[in-house]
Amino acid sequence: RGIFFRQSGWMVVATTVSGVFMYAVHIVASRMPKPEYGVFATLLQVLNQMTIPAVGLQLSFAQIAVGAATSAKPGRLTGALRSVAFGSFLLWLVICLPILFFQDQILVNYKISNPVALWVTLLLGLASLWSPMILGSLQGLQDFLWFGWIYIVNGESRLVIVEVVVLVLGGYAAGAISGALLGMVIAIAIGVWRTWHYWIGPAEHFAWIPWMRQLLPLTLGFGVVIYMMSLDMIAVQRFYPDQETGFYAAAGMIGRAIYFFTAPLAAVMFPKVVQSAVKSEKTDVVMLALGVTALMGAGAAFGCTLFPKLPLRIVYPESYLKVAPLVPVFAWCMVPLTLSSVLINNLLARDRHGVVPWLIVIAIAYFFAVHHAAELHGTVLRTFNPWRDQVLVRDALAADFAPVVKILGLFNSVMLAVCLLFTWLSRHKPAPAAPQPIAAL
Repeated sequence: RGIFFRQSGWMVVATTVSGVFMYAVHIVASRMPKPEYGVFATLLQVLNQMTIPAVGLQLSFAQIAVGAATSAKPGRLTGALRSVAFGSFLLWLVICLPILFFQDQILVNYKISNPVALWVTLLLGLASLWSPMILGSLQGLQDFLWFGWIYIVNGESRLVIVEVVVLVLGGYAAGAISGALLGMVIAIAIGVWRTWHYWIGPAEHFAWIPWMRQLLPLTLGFGVVIYMMSLDMIAVQRFYPDQETGFYAAAGMIGRAIYFFTAPLAAVMFPKVVQSAVKSEKTDVVMLALGVTALMGAGAAFGCTLFPKLPLRIVYPESYLKVAPLVPVFAWCMVPLTLSSVLINNLLARDRHGVVPWLIVIAIAYFFAVHHAAELHGTVLRTFNPWRDQVLVRDALAADFAPVVKILGLFNSVMLAVCLLFTWLSRHKPAPAAPQPIAAL
């Protein structure tokens, strides 16, 4: 318990410091025109969608690193790093080609004025495929000191670069997203330096098919969490008027901050659960992580309820206070997602993959529900009130976005109920055979 709280405490500090820097990025970015800020916030959520394969990669490499450390065979991790780095580059090329082919339609649908913003986002996607291999290796080796520092450096460098691009050079969404890319490149460089001996050492043969069998449920299972967290902003950006998307981005950024505030607990928990499964040991780390996550998430949401304007005042100009009534709603709707994340990490770490198909069904249903709500209300606003930004009052703005946010909260709650059910069922079933190190299969 002492080790868990010390490591998770450091990760909470590191993530909080990094989050402050990321938060400050929006202080700078909000100085852009609201339509441009809406594009910037949407591209960040598009990046989150692109990192869904990366989520599975990080968890998979955490498992590989645990196996390599447990068996004292670093060549397993070396073979995985080299093989997957090249394979992920090929996957990125396959993803980029259709996006570039339909570039004009994408730019129109999502109101992107500068195509450079789209190209830079694609490069960010490649960085987001490579970054989790490094972070997952550090996570599995339980080198949380450097794991945390990479978070801090990424946030700090992103803030500095965005300040230069937006405030000094006068850049808009394309410039701000370029700052995010450069910040991630710096963080990756530090991670490669830290894991360099694993990249250059003798490598064992990497078995792709067994690895893919374990990667797929990890990617789909935890990828649903990222998908649920980011889809609403993309739908709002597509269907709502330009003048309103920036307001929703502000409220959404504060709500999503609660997830990132609690995520380090699950990150520390995952390799410990894998290790306990490999050694057939019992651990209470899951209950510790779940309890602390619940307290932190509920505390943050309660703070947003009491002082909804405070986080907006810290980041945004006075005009953004119109969306303050939406902040507590968004915050409470994100709390079930934070708890689901802990439970999903636990189930996948123990190779309990039965929950994954149900999570996918929830995600598909959520896609249709949130797009229907955004299209319905966005069409009404575009048709009957095109100049709403000039006269918008606080309560009217919150009412415009409330259907989208409530749908998010509903499906997050359903996902939490499903995760609780499968967690309870897993306690009454015999444990599967301890997972073998992936690269050795």
